[in-house]
Amino acid sequence: MQNNSKKLELLANTNQTFEDEFYKYAKPFEYKKGASPFFADDLLKYFYIIVDGRIKTYQINFTTNKEQTIFVYKRGDMFDVISLLDNQVHEVIYEVLEDCQVLQLPIERVRYWLENDVTFNKKFFPYLAAQMRHTEELVTDLALYDTKDRLINLLVDNLNPNKRFKHNLLHNLSNSEIAKLLGTVRHVVERSLKQLKADNLIETSRRNIKIKNLQALLEKTSQMLLK
Repeated sequence: MQNNSKKLELLANTNQTFEDEFYKYAKPFEYKKGASPFFADDLLKYFYIIVDGRIKTYQINFTTNKEQTIFVYKRGDMFDVISLLDNQVHEVIYEVLEDCQVLQLPIERVRYWLENDVTFNKKFFPYLAAQMRHTEELVTDLALYDTKDRLINLLVDNLNPNKRFKHNLLHNLSNSEIAKLLGTVRHVVERSLKQLKADNLIETSRRNIKIKNLQALLEKTSQMLLK
């Protein structure tokens, strides 16, 4: 685990003192697909960094069973940033999407690094900004665009390496999980995918969507902004 975690972006170009202290406090854990091992109270005490696999965080309306995925965390991602910053319970749900490995750190130690270590600051605050930008885009998409338009945006962003929380997001995701990213239900996503296939813009196979005409999709995203 230690050798693997050294490759994490967080530890790139850090000094030996920080690396040594990081490994002193980091504790490895492994979780299986489908597990929900992270709870709000625990996240007041511990901070996590993903080494391998994927974990989603989401909200659910238990009356309607409607679910909205907020983030899908992958290698190098950190949580819970909100509890780290405000020391308040953050009521979201976590689920392991793929067998994963994480590093657990005492949250007070992470706060200490945040206040005292310039290297950690230079890694953390751009990451925080990326989270904020992703959340803003999610709210905007849900408020302004219909499901098909949101799906097109997601397909385009999935190919964009500058979109940290969307790049390669769709890899091996079911239509049900894609629906939860878009704030809708599976059959609506499948109808939109069928329309895009009929327009010869995409091809689909089991848990895989291949873009056939990226330029046409980009033109559609441009048209959305003009509506």
